[in-house]
Amino acid sequence: MKRAEADVMIVGGGIMGAATAFFLRRRGRSVILIERGLIGQQASGTNFGNVRRQGRFLPQLPLANRSREIWGKLPALINHDAEFLPSGHIRVCYREEQAHTLETYAKDARQYGLMLDVMRGEQMRSRFPFLGPEVLAASYSATDGHANPRLAAPAFGRAAARLGAQIEENTEIATVEKEGAAFRATAVDGRTFHAPVLLITAGAWGSTLSEQFGEPVPLAVHGPQMAVTEPVPYGIRPVVGVSSPLLEEVVYFRQIERGNIVFGGCARGPAYPDLRRAYVLPESTLLQFRQLQRLAPALARLNIIRVWSGIEGYVSDDIPVMGASGKVSNLYYAFGFSGHGFQLGPGVGDTMAELIDTGATTTPLGPFHIGRFASSSQEVAATASAGAAA
Repeated sequence: MKRAEADVMIVGGGIMGAATAFFLRRRGRSVILIERGLIGQQASGTNFGNVRRQGRFLPQLPLANRSREIWGKLPALINHDAEFLPSGHIRVCYREEQAHTLETYAKDARQYGLMLDVMRGEQMRSRFPFLGPEVLAASYSATDGHANPRLAAPAFGRAAARLGAQIEENTEIATVEKEGAAFRATAVDGRTFHAPVLLITAGAWGSTLSEQFGEPVPLAVHGPQMAVTEPVPYGIRPVVGVSSPLLEEVVYFRQIERGNIVFGGCARGPAYPDLRRAYVLPESTLLQFRQLQRLAPALARLNIIRVWSGIEGYVSDDIPVMGASGKVSNLYYAFGFSGHGFQLGPGVGDTMAELIDTGATTTPLGPFHIGRFASSSQEVAATASAGAAA
């Protein structure tokens, strides 16, 4: 069987892996991109499609800013716009304490170059008259927006292939290991892939692979609850989402230019990584309907034409794993984006390509390092060892 080799091997063909493959090829590095299904088939293709920066963990904003710049250049970069629309993005709230949180966040975000307008009362209602009467305040980001997740990762994959990347779809990796100075990935069908550098971008399956290098990540798996309505006249341009500490209130929606309303939130459903299946629960859709009526009463009587879910990996601290391994040289990670990775995808690809190619990056990645879990995994191992000795 032919031995496949490249400068860099990427395991995981979502938007993170496909974008990294593209940017590595632009830097002249040969790449093998391996995906167990089709490029963009999992979380990268089943998410809501939010291209937002506001509401993120503040140290993540430099990465989000880098990514937003790339979103605006997609047609020139990859010959596809992925239906990106800089429509604006609104985060709203129902309570005074959340309004204060929006105001504080807007003040802090200015230090990262993100300008937000927080408004209430007549100013808010004259600008966004579709908002329900319970909405107390809104934070508006003029340059955020949305895109079509079903198009973005495949477009990056095709662009990477045009530049010479080797794309291996329908290839499930059973083991990854380091042999001397190089890595070997072995597929379930017996094929092997080899490279001196390995990047794991396997989403909800990322920890399964990182654990093979002694770096487990506490990762929970859930399925987003998504739906789309019949088309109606296009009239709501910005993406709208609720900011609340209560998950059952956190609904969000966007209207695409064809008129359909895409919405999600309020709950997370069951997901089964081994089966590659996730499900929408009927009670989740009913809850979303109630919260949509509260958020934007005009949407209450629309007909749903499709529901779906996907498999998303959520890190215990809701912060992704990104950067170099803490234990193995030339091993890198970018996974665990906890339901908010779509906007970051192009920026993650550009940043990881820079890091792999040069050994450093202009975008700070310190808070995302996998080493933050090292002490907890060592404690678990020590506890298990002590129990076995007893």
